[in-house]
Amino acid sequence: MTAPIWTPDPAAVAETNVGRFQAAHGIDTFDDLLARSLADPSWFWGAVVEFLGIPFATPYERVLDTSKGVPWATWFTGGQTNLAAICLDRWVAESPDAEAVRWEGEDGEVRILTYAELDRHVDALALLLRERGIGVGDAVGIFLPMLVETVAAALAVAKLGAMFLPVFSGYGADAIAVRLEDASAKALLCADGFYRRGKPVPMLATARDAIAQVDSVETLVVVPRVGPVAASVDGRVTTVSWPEPTDVVVPTVAVDSEHPLFIAYTSGTTGKPKGSVHVHGGFTVKIAEEVAFQFDARPGDRLFWFADFGWIMGPWEIVGTLANGATVCLFEGAPDFPGTDRLWSFLEDHAVTILGISPTLVRAMMAHGDDPVAAHDLSALRILGSTGEPWNETPYRWFSQVVGGGRCPVINISGGTEVGACFLSPHPVQPLTPMTLGGPALGMGVDVFDDAGRPVRGEVGELVCTTPWPGMTRGLWQAPERYLETYWDRWPDVWVHGDWALIDDDGQWYLRGRSDDTIKIAGKRLGPAEVESALVAHPAVAEAAAIGVPHEVKGEALWCYVVPAAGITETEELRAELVTVVADALGKSFKPSVLRFTDSLPKTRSAKVLRRAIRATAAGRDPGDLSSLEDPATIAAVRDAR
Repeated sequence: MTAPIWTPDPAAVAETNVGRFQAAHGIDTFDDLLARSLADPSWFWGAVVEFLGIPFATPYERVLDTSKGVPWATWFTGGQTNLAAICLDRWVAESPDAEAVRWEGEDGEVRILTYAELDRHVDALALLLRERGIGVGDAVGIFLPMLVETVAAALAVAKLGAMFLPVFSGYGADAIAVRLEDASAKALLCADGFYRRGKPVPMLATARDAIAQVDSVETLVVVPRVGPVAASVDGRVTTVSWPEPTDVVVPTVAVDSEHPLFIAYTSGTTGKPKGSVHVHGGFTVKIAEEVAFQFDARPGDRLFWFADFGWIMGPWEIVGTLANGATVCLFEGAPDFPGTDRLWSFLEDHAVTILGISPTLVRAMMAHGDDPVAAHDLSALRILGSTGEPWNETPYRWFSQVVGGGRCPVINISGGTEVGACFLSPHPVQPLTPMTLGGPALGMGVDVFDDAGRPVRGEVGELVCTTPWPGMTRGLWQAPERYLETYWDRWPDVWVHGDWALIDDDGQWYLRGRSDDTIKIAGKRLGPAEVESALVAHPAVAEAAAIGVPHEVKGEALWCYVVPAAGITETEELRAELVTVVADALGKSFKPSVLRFTDSLPKTRSAKVLRRAIRATAAGRDPGDLSSLEDPATIAAVRDAR
């Protein structure tokens, strides 16, 4: 049995949100709470709404309705609410002077807004959009980096009953246009640019090129981050600068619980992006519960997740933090510029209490050593979070011990854009072993199936969900058949997520990578994270990626790409040593056929390694949609690997 790396203080458990919820319902242990939430999800989610005080302008009649079938389940039926009412209006009434948003620019500029001040920004934008003809059901693209205005944008669009389209801040014009056109967007909100590594990154020209391809867009609203923005009219498109805060009150539109809130698009290897539809009631309740129960957020907390608004964790952190009356912290630029301690300095200066990050980013920051972390007082931190990909043990322990000082639980969560939330998560009332995902999140009927659809333990299988949940996508925008085919067609009323997972003999859950990333050598499945974990444990390796490449005899051969640690010289002896490291760790059957050194690996802005792009490049195939790629030059680096 693996020893816990963190154990909660029994005296503190009762003061957590989970502990208080248990006490309110007379539930003795977390295991009892989990079991009840899985057995009776309607009870659980109704109790969450009451416990968190989530307002409904019209009370709902039923918590869960599956009369149209499990894939089309609806939540909080008959109720009316609005994201803006939940995340803003009630706090303006209850605690107007509490901090809502903190932002720090790469140049050191800091902006802080209270809930009352944020309300004035939201009303100003809502007023402008309403005057431009935006109303209930209209789509508005949000092509913004993580600025104060990004928070206001999401709330203003929601306030009108319109729906927003989160767009990754690094997208090119074509990727933006595809999303705007698919949803028939009437407006686009953007910035003229932002700063990264000391240079302005232009956005306005990209936005203009995108909307030139989309006939439905008539309004472009621009944040003047880099310079002044002039109002103009160019054919059908009117460009206006971001409005100043106003005292004019724009009423929040109460909409049905199932009214669309936003469409989150995901990229794929082929075909156009999938538009996951999320709604005001279910999505907001689920995210509020996650941030409250998994991350123990409450008024006075400051939550920062290193994310882009175009990644699901962008809306997640804004919605979850504000729904709990806490402060959402935002950050412009790179985590290691202008100094390698930029991220740690930000955490100290803003007394961040809840930090979220990806394993890949942790590995990148580890390369700078412990000193940049040790130079800063991170004692305000009490909860660490991670998502995006599987961990390996050395970076996990570094995150826990060096960044968290051994005091903080690592809440390692797993879900997805279409999930709208988490399938798996530990909670800060449980002992945690390294890299664990804990188990099913509260109210989530998650399991691991073998190829025959039977639950399995002690071996890798498909991660599935056997019950509906409030945050699940309400289908794919204008593609109901694609939705059913993608998630529900394999087994009746079972969501198949596309992740490989393992439940060990101790009942701990671990991810083993995406199903489409899984390598199959002579009939044996291998998760890339297992290979990469073995490689990065070697002191000569900074980062690694493992892929399967077609092989005539084995089906697939294991290829590894390695970024050497600073100061390491690439030699044939080192190459052979690393091949042996993998074979010794995983068995001779999984000895790499090829190991290459590269200067960098292709990643998204959220620091996830794009293995499919590496695999396609290695095989000489079209890598598909690369719109989420942070640095296109990394594809050339893989192509030129030694």
